[in-house]
Amino acid sequence: MQETANAFDESMLDLSKDAWLEKLSEIGDAHGYFQSLGKDHCAVFIDEKPTLLVTFETIENAQTGTDNGQPMGFDLVRSLGWSHLCLLSNGDTWFRDKAVYGFFDRLIDDGFFDEFEQVVFYGKGSCGYAAAAFSVAAPGATVIAIQPQATLEPRLTHWDERFHPIRRLSFTDRFGFAPDMLEAAERAYILYDPAIMFDAIHAAMFRRPNTELVRIPYMEGDLEAHLINMQILYKLLAKAMTGKLTPLALYRMLRARREYPHYIQMLAKGLRGRDHVGYEYRLLKNSAERLDVRRMKRRLARLEEAAENGEITLPGFDS
Repeated sequence: MQETANAFDESMLDLSKDAWLEKLSEIGDAHGYFQSLGKDHCAVFIDEKPTLLVTFETIENAQTGTDNGQPMGFDLVRSLGWSHLCLLSNGDTWFRDKAVYGFFDRLIDDGFFDEFEQVVFYGKGSCGYAAAAFSVAAPGATVIAIQPQATLEPRLTHWDERFHPIRRLSFTDRFGFAPDMLEAAERAYILYDPAIMFDAIHAAMFRRPNTELVRIPYMEGDLEAHLINMQILYKLLAKAMTGKLTPLALYRMLRARREYPHYIQMLAKGLRGRDHVGYEYRLLKNSAERLDVRRMKRRLARLEEAAENGEITLPGFDS
């Protein structure tokens, strides 16, 4: 384990894409394997404990999304000793490639996933789609997908205007409709912000009984980044790997939002938009006592000034 950890200590930041892939290949060859899957995809496997994290990431995000420029799962290999299978794509491809299908066919034929006591699939966005879609290869796995698409088949998702260039890809052949591919999963968690309309519609298409839709409102933007900033994401994956992730456990972890300035400010903005200025004041008053956030304090001061001038009435405010 120490030897593996040391192999991941070297930063991969600021490398060109080719140099980065070469370094990743060296790590894979030393501790498992590295395999190219056509021109736009590759896989790296780190062989450690009999617990397996399967992640889907774009090369671009893997290069920039962590402090050392490595795939996200490497942090968990380093700290917890898990085995890790990382599928990488050159851009957002949704992993719709026959070479990727063939790779999972070989894993199934070799009984690869049977060697592990616990398997967790993870991804976000297009990679969240892939995590759900390819989880069918590992019956009994837990799936965590953040803001995933269910499919981009035009007849079903003509309303989603974000991904027009992807319409040329086929979502009707193998591993196509992600919600159906979850049929063999032990449990699946679909995390999304209901205020992002297209994400919410996609989430609603995941309707199997083993699938939990986890609404995380007032976040906006990159939900994965917010979960990392709140130090929730890795805890969530660790819970899933031990078989202790439940809806209740997940929502308890999400209480960290109460100490997260972005969430509080978005919630305050929502209250302001609905003319609930009294509730906004109470929220900011309570939060400002715990969090030292300049923008929050400025808004609170403006509300109190307006109350002193008789422009608004605030609960519990004595002018």
